[in-house]
Amino acid sequence: MKRIFRPAALAALAALAVLSPAAAALMLDPHASPSAAAPDPRESRGAPAEGAPSSAWGSLPPHASAVISPTGAAAAVDKKTAGDIDREIERVRADMVKVRRFIHMNPLTANRESETAKYIGSRLASLGLDIKAGVARTGVVALLRGTQPGATVAIRAGLDAVPIQETADVDFRSLNPGIMHATGNDLHAAIVLGTAFVLNEMKDRIKGGVKFIFQPAAEGAPAGEEGGAALMIKEGVLENPPVGAVFTLHAWPEALGQIYVTPGDFLAASDSFEIVIRGRSAPGSQPQAGVDAIVVAAEVVSALQTIVSRNLDPTDPALLTVGRIEGGTKADLIADRVRIEGIVRTLSDANRKKIARLLDSTAKGIVHAMGAECTVTMSEDIPPVTNHPLLLDLLRPTLTEAAGERNMNSIKPQMMADDFGYFSQKVPSLYILLGVRNPRLPASSAALHSPAFNPDERAIAAGIRILCHLALDGLEQQSRLAKAPGRP
Repeated sequence: MKRIFRPAALAALAALAVLSPAAAALMLDPHASPSAAAPDPRESRGAPAEGAPSSAWGSLPPHASAVISPTGAAAAVDKKTAGDIDREIERVRADMVKVRRFIHMNPLTANRESETAKYIGSRLASLGLDIKAGVARTGVVALLRGTQPGATVAIRAGLDAVPIQETADVDFRSLNPGIMHATGNDLHAAIVLGTAFVLNEMKDRIKGGVKFIFQPAAEGAPAGEEGGAALMIKEGVLENPPVGAVFTLHAWPEALGQIYVTPGDFLAASDSFEIVIRGRSAPGSQPQAGVDAIVVAAEVVSALQTIVSRNLDPTDPALLTVGRIEGGTKADLIADRVRIEGIVRTLSDANRKKIARLLDSTAKGIVHAMGAECTVTMSEDIPPVTNHPLLLDLLRPTLTEAAGERNMNSIKPQMMADDFGYFSQKVPSLYILLGVRNPRLPASSAALHSPAFNPDERAIAAGIRILCHLALDGLEQQSRLAKAPGRP
C-alpha cells in the first residue's frame, strides 16, 4: 500500500545564505582549492546511544508548526563545519574522480556487481566503519557511528550498469562490451563513497550515525530474480540501527550544480504488462480460414492509447507505452500468436488501479470480439518516489546553503521511475536531482540512458557537499524534533 504523508505545516523559513567563495569553487572549478589548510583528522570518541530513536519526522503531529519554530528549522551546519567539509572534499576530490572512472571502466549489470562491491568495500575498509557485504546479493552497507547519541540517517547509491554499448569518446571508456554506466551510478557511488570519507573525519560532530547504502539492481533485477531496494529492505538494511531518513542524489542532464526537488510524489510508479493473443493460423492465401493475431494485436495497440487520452483526468499525469510486439513465423502465414509488452507510469494510486482495470477489459473485449483469445498479465513493479514534505521543508535551508540559492529549482513530478520508492514507502526520504551538464562540453549534455552519456565530474564535489550537509543537519533536526514540547 502506498504511504501517504501529511503536508508540511511549517511557516515560511528565514532568508537563506548563499555559497561561500570556497564552496562555489569546489562545485564549479575542478582545479579550485580552498586557501585554508585541511584540519588534522579527528578520532572517534564513542557511538550512538543504544535504542536511539529511528525517526522524529514520521510521527510528527498535525500541529507540527506549533512545536517547531522557524529558527529551529534553520540549517545546523555552522560556518566552521561548512569550511571543514569543503577542505575535506578538496582532499578526497581527485581520488573520488579516480573511483568514478574505475567503476565506469568496469561496469556490471544488476545482481552481477560483485567486483564493484568488492572495490567499494575495500575502500570503505580503510575508514574503520562497520561494513556488511553481500546484502541483497551484491550490496554493501557501511555504518559510521558518531561520538554523540542520536538517530541514524542513510545515504544511498546504486551500483549497477545497463546493457548499452558506450559511444562516449573518453579514455576511461567501458571495457565490457555492451555494458555501460549510462544512468550515473558510477558517479553516484563515487559521491556517496566520498561522503563517507569526509564525514568520517567529523565523527565528533555527528549526533547519531550515518548508514551508507551501496545498492545493487537499482536499474531493476533480472527477470525471475529478487534484488534492489526491496530485497535490501527485506534483509534489514533499515534496521540495526533503525534508519530515520534516507537521502539520495541522481545525475540529471541539466546545468552543473543545479538542484531539482519537489515535495510529495516526485517520480512515477512503474508497472509492466504482457498481452498474449492467440488466434488461428492459416495460409496467407486463405485468411478466412484463420484468425489473424497480428491484425487483432494492431487493434489492441491502437485502443490502448485511448486509455490515458480518453479515460483519465488530464491534470493527473500518466502514460502507457507499448514497447515490444512479437508475432508471426513466415510472411505467407496468418499468425496464430502475438505477444505485446509495455509499461505504465502513474503518479496516483487511482490512476494506477484504473489503468490496470481498463487495460485488461480493453484488450480482452477487442480480442474476444475478433474471435481470438488472450491472457493479460499486469505486474506492479516499482512504487512512486515520494519526497517527504515535512522533511524537505525542514532541510530546504540546508540544501540551499549547500548548493547555493541561485542553484535551487522546483520541478514538476517526473514520469521516470526509481526503486528508491521502496525506501520512501518505509521512512521519510529525499530524492534530489543534481545537474551534471557543462554547456561548454557537448558530451556532458547527453540524456540518461544515452550511449554517449558522460556527466561532468565536477558534480562529484558538489554532490559530496550536499550529502554531508544533509546528513549532519538531518541528524540535528531529528534531535531537535525528538526534544520538542509535547513529544513522548
